Amino acid sequence: MKDGIKRPYSIASAPHEGFLEFFIELVPHGALTPKLWELKIGDTIEMLFNRGKGVFLFEPALHNQVMVCTVTGVAPFVSMIRMLGGSTGHKFYVFQGASYCDEFGYDTELANTKSVTYVSTVSRPQDSRNAAWQGETKRVNERIEEFLMRFKLLPENTMIYACGNSGMIKDVTQRLEPRGYRVRAEEFF
Repeated sequence: MKDGIKRPYSIASAPHEGFLEFFIELVPHGALTPKLWELKIGDTIEMLFNRGKGVFLFEPALHNQVMVCTVTGVAPFVSMIRMLGGSTGHKFYVFQGASYCDEFGYDTELANTKSVTYVSTVSRPQDSRNAAWQGETKRVNERIEEFLMRFKLLPENTMIYACGNSGMIKDVTQRLEPRGYRVRAEEFF
């Protein structure tokens, strides 16, 4: 785009896939996403890649890979899971939070991936937009200790990654690091 708008987005596609896939949420009055929504097949945009920015490097020494995210924060985890899948023998746990149940863009894929345990939770269960929701409720960061206990995920064999809302990331880090968990975080700003 000629406007020169810079925004950080995580790639959801795996390196071996022949395309770039992004999970982007429309911000109605935002500087960039309304312009992206107007694009048609064949339109072009310029993208700059900041290699070395991301901190989600796979930690192979730990068997359990716990990925805590809000809405579009799931994108780097989808990429990692698609790349590694069940090939490493690791177990992936994706705990995703959103305000509304229609914000889970990869829920079906993750729930049907053999090496993944996927749990989603909505923070506004009484909202009419969530009328059909019958799953977990509350903010994902408020449930993280419960989820770790439910799946018997201990600090000595578990890596925690957090991506998405900065408040969620800060809370997850403050809750888990004092308990001995290693936490890597990437915020959207």
